[in-house]
Amino acid sequence: MADKKYLKYFPLSSLFNTRRTRDIFQVNPTVIPVREEAAESKIQVFDYDLQSLEESLPARITDCYSLRDNQRLSWINIGGIRKADVEAICTHFNIHQLIMEDILSVGQRPKMDEMDPILFCLLNMLYFNERTGAVEAEQISIVLGKDFVISFQEDSKRDVFNPLREKLKIASSKIRQGKADYLCYCLLDMIVDHYYVVMEQLGERIEMLEEKIIHNSNTRSLAEINNLRKELIVLKRNVSPVRELINGFIRSESDLLEERTTKYFKDIYDHIVQANELAESYRDMMMNLQDLYLSNVNLRMNEVMKVMAVVTCLLAPATVIGGIFGMNFDKLPYIHHQYGFFIAVGLMLIIPVWMVFVFRRRGWF
Repeated sequence: MADKKYLKYFPLSSLFNTRRTRDIFQVNPTVIPVREEAAESKIQVFDYDLQSLEESLPARITDCYSLRDNQRLSWINIGGIRKADVEAICTHFNIHQLIMEDILSVGQRPKMDEMDPILFCLLNMLYFNERTGAVEAEQISIVLGKDFVISFQEDSKRDVFNPLREKLKIASSKIRQGKADYLCYCLLDMIVDHYYVVMEQLGERIEMLEEKIIHNSNTRSLAEINNLRKELIVLKRNVSPVRELINGFIRSESDLLEERTTKYFKDIYDHIVQANELAESYRDMMMNLQDLYLSNVNLRMNEVMKVMAVVTCLLAPATVIGGIFGMNFDKLPYIHHQYGFFIAVGLMLIIPVWMVFVFRRRGWF
């Protein structure tokens, strides 16, 4: 009955051949996955300079063509990727065919490319799903050109850039005073900063699981350990390559990057290094939780074995006495004595009581 009680929390599919496991590990870079066309596409444009800001929601991608040579800074954010829109805007802004293919790709490793006159980077925005406890990744591509930044998101309904949008509305903000490279820095900085939000939520789950294991280790706890380890794999896979990506911006000699902007990218680099170290610490914590679970299980087993051993020892005198007086011989001590039965039963009780006293004095239980 106990096995059936916990079986619903710990099916074999939760550890082997689950959909989540396949999503994490079934990655083949030689096979080009087919991206489904976004059901909804949203284009948001911020066109600005020091004096003014124009925010708009163009209905068509062709409405953005005039932004290329208007002598102002432009941020074009495209939420929901459609092949025709990507090809159209990339062609108009002279973005290389290889970059276009990366934007349309699925499951790419975070990276940074430099193809004059464009700087391109691809990484993932991370979210934590409170309902499922899963780390969700959304691929975002950022194209930096002369006086423009174009970002391509998979999801048109969520991102981490709302604080940036609010800062753009303030005329005295650094973003309005900076150039396109500073805007690109701000986008990357907000993505990396949001990694810490996800890691904080994962850390809370780990702490709750630790308390649960300490107070009550069961098979469900093992399943939760396994699930959290999978989410940490997702986190580590998305966070670790970003270090190399930011380093590419720091080492780049492109004319699109001003020297004074390099120190800001160095700040992101420090943040991503810390995020990697924190992810490693979480992984070590999960290994420690697994060891703690196994220790608690072994401790509970030892307690059970100790009780069984004590019971066996306490019943041994009664077994011996009963065996002796149960032998089929005519002449046995007290076998015909009128109090022989009571003497035997007394010995069966007194000896175990004395054994309990000795065990307690020695601290065996």
